[in-house]
Order: sequence, then structure tokens, then C-alpha cells
Amino acid sequence: MSTFLSPLLAPLLSSTAMRAICDDMACLQHMLDFEAALARAEATTGVIPASAVTAIAAACRAESFDLNQLAEAAIRSGNLAIPLVKALTAAVAKSDKDAARYVHWGATSQDVIDSATMLGLRAAIDALLGDLDRAIAGFAKLAQQHRQTAVVARTWLQHALPMPFGLKLAEYAAALHRSKQRLQRLRAEGLALQFGGAAGTLAALGEHGLVVAENLARELDLPLPEAPWHTHRDRIAEVASVLAILCGSCGKIARDVSLLMQTDVAEAFEPSGEGRGGSSTMPHKRNPVAAAVALSAATMAPNLAATIFAAQVQEHERSAGPWHAEWPTLPTLLLVTSGALAAIVDIAEGLEVDAIRMKLNLDATHGLIMAEAVTFALAEKLGKSDAHHLVEAATRQAVASRQHLRDVLSNDPKITAQLDAATITRLFEPMAYQGVSQALIDRLLASLDLK
Repeated sequence: MSTFLSPLLAPLLSSTAMRAICDDMACLQHMLDFEAALARAEATTGVIPASAVTAIAAACRAESFDLNQLAEAAIRSGNLAIPLVKALTAAVAKSDKDAARYVHWGATSQDVIDSATMLGLRAAIDALLGDLDRAIAGFAKLAQQHRQTAVVARTWLQHALPMPFGLKLAEYAAALHRSKQRLQRLRAEGLALQFGGAAGTLAALGEHGLVVAENLARELDLPLPEAPWHTHRDRIAEVASVLAILCGSCGKIARDVSLLMQTDVAEAFEPSGEGRGGSSTMPHKRNPVAAAVALSAATMAPNLAATIFAAQVQEHERSAGPWHAEWPTLPTLLLVTSGALAAIVDIAEGLEVDAIRMKLNLDATHGLIMAEAVTFALAEKLGKSDAHHLVEAATRQAVASRQHLRDVLSNDPKITAQLDAATITRLFEPMAYQGVSQALIDRLLASLDLK
């Protein structure tokens, strides 16, 4: 159940909330919650005596168990549930020997571990949804603030056209909102109780199996699936895919921010603070530290998800090996996802925008960024092909002579015969050439369902 993140690295790569959720003691408590709920469900059905419930539930406290002893015993048993059930049975017997007979009645180890995983995932999704709300709201607010802020749109890392910076920010919010919707659907439909007994037939409970399962699902507030899913791991794989997609969206935002923070670009920055983003030797540095965390998660997440995908191939009714591979992998994926999202929340709520530098960068190519605008204005009079050739020749001349493209066009009789001086001047206003960007911003923000 524990992960490979060390105490030194975990705070850097994960959120505080997710570390608490993925903590060994929390995972153990989820397993014990299953055992207590199972006793209540079976007592309600009459499968075990109602008198057994009190002693079993009272013993289901994670702090009463020795994690190191359980871990050592798991080496011999092959999973953590077997030594836990033995320890729980012994603990119950100390107060009620008769009740101890009914611990874990009719269940199997995988029922305990998988259902505990589902309980942990529910808590993890709730934590991620909270951070997503913050990030989405942050970028939506920035999008409104900067919907009239012109910035260079870059394709292939080169200057392409002007665009409103607000459109870029609204796209960030919308991408995160889509991950929010995936997580919400997953929480409502993808999590499910695991309860099948030794081979997925609930044979030990006879005719009471489904009734107990229904009661157990109600006790744990988990959806009851059509049947046990011991070796059908599509639910876990779907979780991994949604987490990896979220990490990818966080990584895309982080990549953009890290590029915008480059000294040569310097258009937008992560929040600043004492000691933040500094260098051990260079006092002037302002490194994109939050972006780096998100990018590290985006690098790790696909490979962690791939392990979960590979673990879908399991043998018959109970697996030997692939199931075990999920135990460290899924919590690690949750942790790095939480770290990526926490970093993006930090950026969304504190991004510093330099609109003056954006304006300077728009003119860094001396008007070439408006070449398409001129081409299409000319195309209305000359046709696209002729217009393209005229402007292409003008851009070559502008580069060769180190002149502004506007000046070259204004001195070309072939151009001025079609476009007057006022029109040429207007064509070099970046926000006059933004297409339907403002409508797109409105559409993106409307899709967020912000309250």
C-alpha cells in the first residue's frame, strides 16, 4: 500500500492532502472499515450474530496494529490482508472469543484490498476536485482580465499571429474542467464495491450472498457492481487513464509557463516569493519551480499508467503478480497527480503577466507577425495567390533591409494601389486581427459552469 516516494521527495512532488490519503495508516483504516462494514452487513442479514458486531467494529482501529509486523508477515502471505485478518481476529478474541469466529466471514483478501482501494480513490478524487475548482477559477479570472491583452501566438515555437492572452488562459481552464468532469463521472460510476469471496461466487454465504453484498455496498456507500471483478481491472485502468490525462493537461500548462518565463520571452511568471525559484550560485535566477513539478509528474504519469494498463492481463479468477503491481503504482500515480495539480493551482492563483513585454515581443519581428492580415486584406482585391506573393516579397525585403514591414508596404506602389495608408496602419494593430477570439473566450468560460 505504501509508495516509493521518500519523506524528502514527497512534499516536493505531491500535495499534503494526497499524502494523508495515501498514507499507510489511512490505507489500513480503509481495510478495517471494510471489515467492520462487512460484520454489520452480515448481522443485518442474519448471517452472523448481531452480538458479534460490537467487538469486531471496536477492534477495527488502525492505530491498534503494528505496521512493521504486518509488512513482515505480508512477505510470507503474499498480501497485507491475510496477516491483517489474523491480527484483527486475535484482537477481537481478547474481548469476545465468540465474535472472533465471525471476522472476515465469507470474504477473501482481495475483497478487503480492492474495496479499501475504492474508498481511498473516493477520498483522492474529492481532494483533486477541490484543487481543480481552484485552478479553473484562477485561470477563468485571469482570462477575463486579459481578454484584451495581445500576445504572440506561437506555432512550432515561432511567432505566428497575435492572439488575446485571455484565450490561452481560458483554454487552460477548459482543459482542467474536462478533467474535472472525467473525475466526477468516475466518482459516480467508476468506483465499485469488491465482494466475491474466494473465487468470485460468494459460495460461503450460500443464498445470502447478494443480500450481504447489497448491505455492504450501502454500509460503505459504494456502488454495487453486477458481479465481483477480481481479475477484470478496467475500473482501475480507467482511473489511471483519467489521472494520466490530468497530469498531461497540467504538464501542457506548465510547459507553456516555463517557456513564457524564459529570459528571452519574459511575458508571464509564476508567483514570486522569498527564496522561490532561486539558484544555489546565481542570485539573479527566477526558475519555474512549480512548472518543473508539474512537468515531472507529466513525465512519470504515462509510465505509471502503463503499468496499470499492463496489470489488466490477469489469470482466470484471481491473479498472481499483476494485481500486486497495482499496489505501489496507483498510490504513486495519485501522489504525482496531486503534486502536478497543486503546482498548477499555485500558477493559476498567482500568475504575473507582463503586458508591456508582450507588446514588445509582438513587434520583435518588425511587423512580420501581421503579414497574414495584410495578405488577406490584399486577397480581397487581388486574389489569395497574388496577394501572397506580393507580401512574401515584401517580408523578404523587410528582413534584408531591417525595415518594418509596414514601411516596406507603404513604399510599394503595387501595395498602395490597393491599400491606402490608413488601411495599412490599421492592419498592424494586433487586436484588430483576432478573428472570433472573444467569442471563443466566452464559449470556453461558459463551459466551466462557474458559480
